[in-house]
Amino acid sequence: MKTIAVIGGGVTGITTAYALAKRGFAVTVFERHRYPAMETSFANGGQLSASNAEVWNHWSTIFKGLKWMLRSDAPLLVNPKPSWHKLSWFAEFMAAIPRYRDNTVTTARMAIAAREHLFAWAKAERIDFDVKHEGILHIYRDRAGFEHARAVSAMLAEGGLQRRAVTPQEMRQIEPTLQGDYYGGFYTDSDATGDIHKFTTGLSEACVRRGVAIRLGQDVRALASSGESVQVVTAEGGGDAVHTFDGVVVCAGTASRAFARMLGDRINIYPVKGYSITVHLDDERSRAAAPQVSLLDDATKLVTSRLGADRFRVAGTAEFNGFNRDIRADRIRPLTDWVAQCFPDVKTSRVVPWAGLRPMMPDMLPRVGPGRARGVFYNTGHGHLGWTLCAVTADMVAGMVAQAREQQRPVSHYIPGHA
Repeated sequence: MKTIAVIGGGVTGITTAYALAKRGFAVTVFERHRYPAMETSFANGGQLSASNAEVWNHWSTIFKGLKWMLRSDAPLLVNPKPSWHKLSWFAEFMAAIPRYRDNTVTTARMAIAAREHLFAWAKAERIDFDVKHEGILHIYRDRAGFEHARAVSAMLAEGGLQRRAVTPQEMRQIEPTLQGDYYGGFYTDSDATGDIHKFTTGLSEACVRRGVAIRLGQDVRALASSGESVQVVTAEGGGDAVHTFDGVVVCAGTASRAFARMLGDRINIYPVKGYSITVHLDDERSRAAAPQVSLLDDATKLVTSRLGADRFRVAGTAEFNGFNRDIRADRIRPLTDWVAQCFPDVKTSRVVPWAGLRPMMPDMLPRVGPGRARGVFYNTGHGHLGWTLCAVTADMVAGMVAQAREQQRPVSHYIPGHA
Protein backbone atom coordinates (compact mmCIF):
# COMPACT_ATOMS: atom_id res chain seq x y z
CA MET A 1 0.00 0.00 0.00
CA LYS A 2 1.25 3.43 -0.96
CA THR A 3 -1.79 5.68 -1.30
CA ILE A 4 -4.13 6.13 1.67
CA ALA A 5 -7.37 8.10 1.96
CA VAL A 6 -8.32 9.55 5.32
CA ILE A 7 -12.02 10.29 5.77
CA GLY A 8 -12.52 13.24 8.10
CA GLY A 9 -10.57 16.44 8.75
CA GLY A 10 -11.10 16.76 12.49
CA VAL A 11 -8.36 16.27 15.05
CA THR A 12 -8.43 12.48 14.62
CA GLY A 13 -8.23 12.60 10.83
CA ILE A 14 -5.51 15.25 10.73
CA THR A 15 -3.34 13.52 13.33
CA THR A 16 -3.82 10.26 11.42
CA ALA A 17 -2.79 11.92 8.15
CA TYR A 18 0.28 13.38 9.84
CA ALA A 19 1.32 10.03 11.34
CA LEU A 20 0.86 8.30 7.97
CA ALA A 21 2.80 10.99 6.11
CA LYS A 22 5.68 10.59 8.56
CA ARG A 23 5.78 6.91 7.56
CA GLY A 24 6.07 7.75 3.88
CA PHE A 25 2.50 7.21 2.68
CA ALA A 26 0.88 9.38 0.00
CA VAL A 27 -2.14 10.66 1.96
CA THR A 28 -5.33 12.39 0.83
CA VAL A 29 -7.76 13.76 3.44
CA PHE A 30 -11.43 14.21 2.54
CA GLU A 31 -13.32 16.76 4.65
CA ARG A 32 -16.83 17.98 3.91
CA HIS A 33 -16.38 21.43 5.46
CA ARG A 34 -14.48 24.33 3.92
CA TYR A 35 -11.88 24.12 6.69
CA PRO A 36 -10.49 21.44 9.01
CA ALA A 37 -11.75 21.04 12.58
CA MET A 38 -15.16 22.66 12.11
CA GLU A 39 -17.31 20.12 14.00
CA THR A 40 -16.46 18.32 17.25
CA SER A 41 -12.85 19.59 17.02
CA PHE A 42 -13.95 23.23 17.01
CA ALA A 43 -14.67 24.32 20.61
CA ASN A 44 -14.39 21.47 23.10
CA GLY A 45 -13.39 21.73 26.76
CA GLY A 46 -9.70 21.98 25.91
CA GLN A 47 -8.45 19.44 28.45
CA LEU A 48 -5.64 17.02 27.63
CA SER A 49 -6.76 15.00 30.58
CA ALA A 50 -5.37 11.61 31.45
CA SER A 51 -6.99 12.27 34.84
CA ASN A 52 -10.41 12.07 33.15
CA ALA A 53 -9.79 8.55 31.83
CA GLU A 54 -12.52 6.94 33.94
CA VAL A 55 -15.01 5.32 31.55
CA TRP A 56 -18.73 5.90 32.10
CA ASN A 57 -19.70 2.22 32.21
CA HIS A 58 -20.84 2.18 35.83
CA TRP A 59 -24.24 1.52 37.40
CA SER A 60 -24.14 4.96 39.02
CA THR A 61 -24.23 6.51 35.54
CA ILE A 62 -27.43 4.59 34.76
CA PHE A 63 -29.07 5.66 38.03
CA LYS A 64 -28.09 9.31 37.56
CA GLY A 65 -29.41 9.28 34.00
CA LEU A 66 -32.77 7.95 35.14
CA LYS A 67 -32.94 10.51 37.96
CA TRP A 68 -32.13 13.39 35.63
CA MET A 69 -34.41 12.48 32.71
CA LEU A 70 -37.00 15.15 33.53
CA ARG A 71 -34.46 17.93 34.18
CA SER A 72 -33.62 19.98 31.10
CA ASP A 73 -30.50 21.36 32.81
CA ALA A 74 -29.19 17.96 33.94
CA PRO A 75 -25.53 17.09 33.28
CA LEU A 76 -26.72 13.89 31.56
CA LEU A 77 -29.90 14.09 29.48
CA VAL A 78 -31.50 11.25 27.52
CA ASN A 79 -34.33 11.84 25.08
CA PRO A 80 -36.79 9.07 26.05
CA LYS A 81 -37.95 8.60 22.45
CA PRO A 82 -36.72 5.11 21.54
CA SER A 83 -34.69 4.15 18.49
CA TRP A 84 -32.95 0.90 17.63
CA HIS A 85 -29.60 2.72 17.51
CA LYS A 86 -30.05 4.18 20.99
CA LEU A 87 -31.39 0.95 22.51
CA SER A 88 -28.61 -1.18 21.06
CA TRP A 89 -26.01 1.33 22.22
CA PHE A 90 -27.27 1.35 25.80
CA ALA A 91 -27.51 -2.45 25.83
CA GLU A 92 -23.84 -2.65 24.85
CA PHE A 93 -23.01 0.11 27.33
CA MET A 94 -24.44 -1.99 30.18
CA ALA A 95 -22.74 -5.13 28.86
CA ALA A 96 -19.40 -3.31 29.22
CA ILE A 97 -19.93 -2.47 32.91
CA PRO A 98 -17.92 -5.55 34.06
CA ARG A 99 -14.94 -4.14 32.12
CA TYR A 100 -15.17 -0.73 33.80
CA ARG A 101 -11.90 -1.09 35.69
CA ASP A 102 -9.87 -2.63 32.87
CA ASN A 103 -11.10 -0.07 30.34
CA THR A 104 -10.33 2.82 32.68
CA VAL A 105 -6.77 1.57 33.16
CA THR A 106 -6.37 1.07 29.41
CA THR A 107 -7.62 4.59 28.70
CA ALA A 108 -5.21 6.10 31.24
CA ARG A 109 -2.26 4.33 29.64
CA MET A 110 -3.27 5.55 26.20
CA ALA A 111 -3.74 9.12 27.42
CA ILE A 112 -0.25 9.21 28.94
CA ALA A 113 1.29 7.89 25.73
CA ALA A 114 -0.70 10.40 23.65
CA ARG A 115 0.91 13.35 25.43
CA GLU A 116 4.38 12.48 24.18
CA HIS A 117 3.28 12.35 20.55
CA LEU A 118 1.11 15.47 20.63
CA PHE A 119 3.61 17.73 22.36
CA ALA A 120 6.47 16.43 20.21
CA TRP A 121 4.52 17.08 17.00
CA ALA A 122 3.49 20.55 18.13
CA LYS A 123 7.11 21.39 18.98
CA ALA A 124 8.48 19.98 15.74
CA GLU A 125 5.94 21.90 13.64
CA ARG A 126 5.99 25.05 15.82
CA ILE A 127 2.24 25.02 16.42
CA ASP A 128 0.88 27.67 18.79
CA PHE A 129 -2.32 26.30 20.35
CA ASP A 130 -2.48 28.15 23.69
CA VAL A 131 -1.10 25.14 25.55
CA LYS A 132 -0.90 25.48 29.35
CA HIS A 133 0.97 22.99 31.52
CA GLU A 134 -0.76 23.99 34.76
CA GLY A 135 -2.37 20.63 35.55
CA ILE A 136 -6.04 19.79 36.14
CA LEU A 137 -7.84 20.14 39.46
CA HIS A 138 -10.90 17.93 40.06
CA ILE A 139 -13.21 19.51 42.63
CA TYR A 140 -15.74 17.71 44.84
CA ARG A 141 -18.57 19.18 46.86
CA ASP A 142 -19.31 16.16 49.07
CA ARG A 143 -17.63 13.19 50.66
CA ALA A 144 -19.29 10.60 48.40
CA GLY A 145 -17.87 12.16 45.26
CA PHE A 146 -14.46 12.57 46.85
CA GLU A 147 -14.29 8.94 47.99
CA HIS A 148 -15.33 7.70 44.56
CA ALA A 149 -12.52 9.81 43.12
CA ARG A 150 -10.09 8.18 45.55
CA ALA A 151 -11.03 4.77 44.13
CA VAL A 152 -10.64 6.11 40.59
CA SER A 153 -7.20 7.43 41.49
CA ALA A 154 -6.11 3.90 42.34
CA MET A 155 -7.15 2.75 38.86
CA LEU A 156 -5.38 5.68 37.23
CA ALA A 157 -2.25 4.84 39.20
CA GLU A 158 -2.43 1.31 37.82
CA GLY A 159 -2.42 2.91 34.37
CA GLY A 160 0.67 4.95 35.26
CA LEU A 161 -0.91 8.28 36.24
CA GLN A 162 -0.25 9.93 39.56
CA ARG A 163 -2.70 12.45 41.02
CA ARG A 164 -2.89 13.59 44.61
CA ALA A 165 -5.68 14.40 47.00
CA VAL A 166 -5.81 18.03 48.13
CA THR A 167 -7.68 19.82 50.91
CA PRO A 168 -9.94 22.84 50.30
CA GLN A 169 -7.08 25.05 51.50
CA GLU A 170 -4.66 23.44 49.05
CA MET A 171 -7.24 23.80 46.28
CA ARG A 172 -7.25 27.56 46.77
CA GLN A 173 -3.47 27.64 46.74
CA ILE A 174 -3.52 25.81 43.41
CA GLU A 175 -6.26 28.05 41.99
CA PRO A 176 -6.82 31.19 44.11
CA THR A 177 -9.69 32.54 41.99
CA LEU A 178 -12.02 29.59 42.71
CA GLN A 179 -15.00 30.52 44.90
CA GLY A 180 -17.38 28.25 46.85
CA ASP A 181 -17.34 25.52 49.49
CA TYR A 182 -15.76 22.16 48.64
CA TYR A 183 -15.09 18.91 50.44
CA GLY A 184 -11.78 18.37 48.69
CA GLY A 185 -10.13 17.71 45.35
CA PHE A 186 -7.61 15.76 43.34
CA TYR A 187 -4.83 17.47 41.42
CA THR A 188 -2.94 16.09 38.41
CA ASP A 189 0.02 18.35 37.70
CA SER A 190 1.03 16.41 34.56
CA ASP A 191 -2.19 17.22 32.67
CA ALA A 192 -2.51 20.17 30.30
CA THR A 193 -4.95 22.19 28.21
CA GLY A 194 -4.97 23.72 24.75
CA ASP A 195 -7.09 24.93 21.86
CA ILE A 196 -8.05 21.90 19.77
CA HIS A 197 -9.07 24.00 16.76
CA LYS A 198 -5.78 25.92 16.64
CA PHE A 199 -3.80 22.69 17.02
CA THR A 200 -5.71 20.87 14.29
CA THR A 201 -5.45 23.81 11.91
CA GLY A 202 -1.73 24.12 12.57
CA LEU A 203 -1.12 20.40 12.10
CA SER A 204 -3.13 20.41 8.86
CA GLU A 205 -0.73 23.05 7.52
CA ALA A 206 2.17 20.82 8.60
CA CYS A 207 0.53 17.92 6.74
CA VAL A 208 0.41 19.98 3.56
CA ARG A 209 4.11 20.80 3.96
CA ARG A 210 4.72 17.05 4.16
CA GLY A 211 2.84 16.43 0.91
CA VAL A 212 -0.61 15.51 2.22
CA ALA A 213 -3.47 16.52 -0.08
CA ILE A 214 -6.33 17.95 1.97
CA ARG A 215 -9.49 18.08 -0.12
CA LEU A 216 -11.93 20.44 1.60
CA GLY A 217 -15.61 20.86 0.80
CA GLN A 218 -15.73 17.19 -0.23
CA ASP A 219 -18.97 15.37 0.54
CA VAL A 220 -18.08 11.67 0.64
CA ARG A 221 -21.15 9.81 -0.59
CA ALA A 222 -19.86 6.26 -0.53
CA LEU A 223 -16.91 4.03 0.30
CA ALA A 224 -16.26 0.64 -1.24
CA SER A 225 -13.52 -1.97 -1.20
CA SER A 226 -12.73 -4.39 -4.00
CA GLY A 227 -10.23 -6.31 -1.90
CA GLU A 228 -7.40 -4.89 -3.99
CA SER A 229 -8.24 -1.19 -3.73
CA VAL A 230 -10.62 1.24 -2.03
CA GLN A 231 -12.94 3.64 -3.81
CA VAL A 232 -13.99 6.98 -2.33
CA VAL A 233 -17.03 8.46 -4.07
CA THR A 234 -17.54 12.21 -3.70
CA ALA A 235 -20.14 14.63 -4.97
CA GLU A 236 -18.66 16.69 -7.77
CA GLY A 237 -20.17 18.88 -10.49
CA GLY A 238 -23.71 17.61 -10.02
CA GLY A 239 -22.57 13.98 -10.20
CA ASP A 240 -20.21 11.53 -8.57
CA ALA A 241 -16.43 11.35 -8.76
CA VAL A 242 -14.60 8.11 -7.93
CA HIS A 243 -11.14 8.24 -6.34
CA THR A 244 -9.11 5.04 -5.97
CA PHE A 245 -6.57 4.33 -3.22
CA ASP A 246 -4.66 1.36 -1.85
CA GLY A 247 -6.30 1.84 1.55
CA VAL A 248 -8.53 4.03 3.69
CA VAL A 249 -8.66 5.11 7.32
CA VAL A 250 -12.11 6.18 8.49
CA CYS A 251 -11.82 9.03 11.01
CA ALA A 252 -15.26 10.51 10.39
CA GLY A 253 -16.58 10.92 13.92
CA THR A 254 -20.29 10.26 14.21
CA ALA A 255 -20.50 9.56 10.46
CA SER A 256 -18.14 6.60 10.87
CA ARG A 257 -21.02 4.26 11.66
CA ALA A 258 -22.60 4.80 8.25
CA PHE A 259 -19.27 4.55 6.41
CA ALA A 260 -18.42 1.33 8.26
CA ARG A 261 -21.72 -0.18 7.14
CA MET A 262 -20.78 0.56 3.52
CA LEU A 263 -17.54 -1.33 4.06
CA GLY A 264 -19.15 -4.36 5.72
CA ASP A 265 -18.28 -3.44 9.31
CA ARG A 266 -20.35 -2.59 12.38
CA ILE A 267 -19.16 0.29 14.57
CA ASN A 268 -21.89 1.27 17.00
CA ILE A 269 -21.00 4.94 17.51
CA TYR A 270 -23.66 7.16 19.04
CA PRO A 271 -23.64 10.98 18.75
CA VAL A 272 -23.49 12.32 22.32
CA LYS A 273 -23.95 16.08 22.25
CA GLY A 274 -21.81 18.30 24.43
CA TYR A 275 -22.00 22.05 24.93
CA SER A 276 -19.43 24.74 25.57
CA ILE A 277 -19.19 28.46 26.05
CA THR A 278 -16.20 30.62 25.25
CA VAL A 279 -16.12 33.57 27.63
CA HIS A 280 -14.26 36.54 26.19
CA LEU A 281 -12.31 38.25 28.93
CA ASP A 282 -12.55 41.81 27.64
CA ASP A 283 -11.63 43.69 30.82
CA GLU A 284 -8.73 43.46 33.22
CA ARG A 285 -10.92 42.46 36.16
CA SER A 286 -12.28 39.43 34.27
CA ARG A 287 -8.82 38.40 33.12
CA ALA A 288 -7.57 38.50 36.71
CA ALA A 289 -10.61 36.61 38.06
CA ALA A 290 -10.61 33.76 35.52
CA PRO A 291 -8.69 30.62 36.54
CA GLN A 292 -5.33 29.65 35.11
CA VAL A 293 -5.58 26.03 36.26
CA SER A 294 -8.01 23.77 34.43
CA LEU A 295 -10.91 22.43 36.52
CA LEU A 296 -13.35 19.54 36.46
CA ASP A 297 -16.39 19.96 38.68
CA ASP A 298 -17.66 16.47 39.49
CA ALA A 299 -21.14 17.57 40.59
CA THR A 300 -21.94 19.48 37.42
CA LYS A 301 -19.68 17.50 35.06
CA LEU A 302 -18.22 20.73 33.71
CA VAL A 303 -14.61 21.33 32.69
CA THR A 304 -12.69 24.55 32.11
CA SER A 305 -9.65 25.73 30.20
CA ARG A 306 -7.90 29.08 30.03
CA LEU A 307 -7.07 29.67 26.38
CA GLY A 308 -4.56 32.47 26.22
CA ALA A 309 -4.93 35.76 28.06
CA ASP A 310 -8.43 36.66 26.95
CA ARG A 311 -10.50 33.47 26.55
CA PHE A 312 -12.04 31.13 29.10
CA ARG A 313 -13.72 27.91 27.93
CA VAL A 314 -16.37 26.04 29.97
CA ALA A 315 -17.73 22.80 28.57
CA GLY A 316 -19.59 19.65 29.50
CA THR A 317 -22.93 17.88 29.72
CA ALA A 318 -23.95 14.82 27.72
CA GLU A 319 -27.13 14.74 25.69
CA PHE A 320 -28.43 11.58 23.98
CA ASN A 321 -30.70 13.06 21.35
CA GLY A 322 -29.62 11.58 18.02
CA PHE A 323 -28.06 13.77 15.33
CA ASN A 324 -29.45 16.95 16.84
CA ARG A 325 -27.04 19.87 16.67
CA ASP A 326 -29.34 22.55 18.10
CA ILE A 327 -27.77 24.87 20.66
CA ARG A 328 -30.40 24.98 23.39
CA ALA A 329 -30.60 27.96 25.72
CA ASP A 330 -31.68 25.75 28.65
CA ARG A 331 -28.49 23.68 28.20
CA ILE A 332 -26.21 26.71 27.86
CA ARG A 333 -27.60 28.55 30.87
CA PRO A 334 -26.11 26.14 33.48
CA LEU A 335 -22.65 26.86 32.04
CA THR A 336 -22.96 30.64 32.40
CA ASP A 337 -24.59 30.23 35.84
CA TRP A 338 -21.65 28.06 36.90
CA VAL A 339 -19.19 30.79 35.91
CA ALA A 340 -21.19 33.34 37.92
CA GLN A 341 -21.17 31.02 40.95
CA CYS A 342 -17.53 29.92 40.91
CA PHE A 343 -15.92 33.02 39.40
CA PRO A 344 -18.29 35.90 40.16
CA ASP A 345 -15.89 38.61 38.99
CA VAL A 346 -15.69 37.16 35.48
CA LYS A 347 -17.94 39.15 33.19
CA THR A 348 -20.15 36.98 30.95
CA SER A 349 -21.61 39.70 28.73
CA ARG A 350 -19.76 38.32 25.67
CA VAL A 351 -20.14 34.56 25.53
CA VAL A 352 -20.07 32.34 22.42
CA PRO A 353 -22.12 29.14 22.79
CA TRP A 354 -21.36 25.97 20.85
CA ALA A 355 -22.53 22.36 20.61
CA GLY A 356 -20.80 19.34 19.11
CA LEU A 357 -21.58 15.64 18.69
CA ARG A 358 -19.06 13.37 20.39
CA PRO A 359 -18.59 10.03 18.55
CA MET A 360 -18.95 7.61 21.44
CA MET A 361 -18.57 3.83 21.53
CA PRO A 362 -20.60 1.88 24.12
CA ASP A 363 -17.50 0.71 26.02
CA MET A 364 -15.89 4.21 25.85
CA LEU A 365 -12.84 2.88 23.98
CA PRO A 366 -12.05 4.16 20.49
CA ARG A 367 -12.16 1.75 17.58
CA VAL A 368 -8.61 1.56 16.25
CA GLY A 369 -7.66 -1.13 13.78
CA PRO A 370 -8.48 -2.90 10.54
CA GLY A 371 -11.90 -3.66 9.13
CA ARG A 372 -12.95 -6.87 7.41
CA ALA A 373 -11.91 -5.79 3.94
CA ARG A 374 -8.29 -5.53 2.93
CA GLY A 375 -6.97 -1.99 3.13
CA VAL A 376 -9.73 -0.71 5.42
CA PHE A 377 -8.84 0.76 8.82
CA TYR A 378 -10.63 2.77 11.51
CA ASN A 379 -9.55 5.40 13.99
CA THR A 380 -12.78 6.70 15.45
CA GLY A 381 -15.20 6.64 18.38
CA HIS A 382 -13.08 8.57 20.89
CA GLY A 383 -16.09 10.14 22.62
CA HIS A 384 -15.26 12.93 25.07
CA LEU A 385 -11.52 12.09 24.98
CA GLY A 386 -10.75 12.67 21.30
CA TRP A 387 -8.44 15.60 22.07
CA THR A 388 -6.72 13.60 24.81
CA LEU A 389 -6.23 10.36 22.85
CA CYS A 390 -5.95 11.44 19.21
CA ALA A 391 -2.17 11.48 18.91
CA VAL A 392 -1.60 7.97 20.24
CA THR A 393 -4.42 6.36 18.25
CA ALA A 394 -3.15 8.13 15.12
CA ASP A 395 0.30 6.67 15.71
CA MET A 396 -1.20 3.26 16.42
CA VAL A 397 -3.30 3.07 13.28
CA ALA A 398 -0.47 4.43 11.13
CA GLY A 399 1.72 1.66 12.51
CA MET A 400 -0.94 -0.90 11.62
CA VAL A 401 -1.21 0.42 8.07
CA ALA A 402 2.58 0.30 7.75
CA GLN A 403 2.63 -3.28 9.01
CA ALA A 404 -0.06 -4.24 6.52
CA ARG A 405 2.00 -2.64 3.75
CA GLU A 406 4.99 -4.76 4.71
CA GLN A 407 3.02 -7.96 5.08
CA GLN A 408 0.45 -7.21 2.35
CA ARG A 409 -2.28 -8.40 4.66
CA PRO A 410 -4.35 -6.69 7.40
CA VAL A 411 -3.31 -7.05 11.00
CA SER A 412 -5.83 -8.58 13.36
CA HIS A 413 -5.55 -6.87 16.72
CA TYR A 414 -7.63 -4.14 18.27
CA ILE A 415 -7.44 -2.02 21.36
CA PRO A 416 -8.36 -4.26 24.33
CA GLY A 417 -12.10 -4.33 24.81
CA HIS A 418 -13.03 -4.81 21.14
CA ALA A 419 -13.80 -8.11 19.53
